[in-house]
Amino acid sequence: MDDAVIRRTISASALFTVAPALAILIGVISLSQFLGLPLPWVRLSVLGALTYELPAAQSAASAMGIQSTATLVTDPQVFSAIAWVMTLGILSGILVVLFGLKKIEHGLDRIRQKDAKKSSLLMDSLFLGMICAFTGLLFADIQQGLPGMIPIAVALVSMILMALCGLMIRRLHVKWLEQYALPLCMLGGMIAAIPLTQLMGG
Repeated sequence: MDDAVIRRTISASALFTVAPALAILIGVISLSQFLGLPLPWVRLSVLGALTYELPAAQSAASAMGIQSTATLVTDPQVFSAIAWVMTLGILSGILVVLFGLKKIEHGLDRIRQKDAKKSSLLMDSLFLGMICAFTGLLFADIQQGLPGMIPIAVALVSMILMALCGLMIRRLHVKWLEQYALPLCMLGGMIAAIPLTQLMGG
């Protein structure tokens, strides 16, 4: 194998590792102010994602009468309830994959064999549905005014960065950027979140 290909693969793998790792670290730090360090560390390093864990913790805390996630939970009953919600809520995906993956794959194969266009449309629809579900989280705190617009502003920055990367790849033929566009935009969004939070009063 060519040395240049190996170097590109190593560089791309490093960036794709660093960007999600930074997101996980930020998530652990964010949740540790609310739940302490051990539980967020276990949840986000072993099983779980910030896009699920934080909303699950906030929903459970709200149901227990706690509106702010900026202060440490000291009530053992509240902490236990939050931990159980975070744990049980994510088990559904694991159980579906464990017991239903073969049936799901078999069903998708049958659809693909009957009509490839419908199969492609189904997968695109599922992907767009997932994107729409995560997009809804951007608007979750919009009623708070300017601070609630911070996630939207960060998403817009990431979108602009991705559009610029796309233009550079297509118009300027910067082919190496194809490997790095996604992690670079993720890192750019995370970096932009710091000054945007300060400017918008988050």
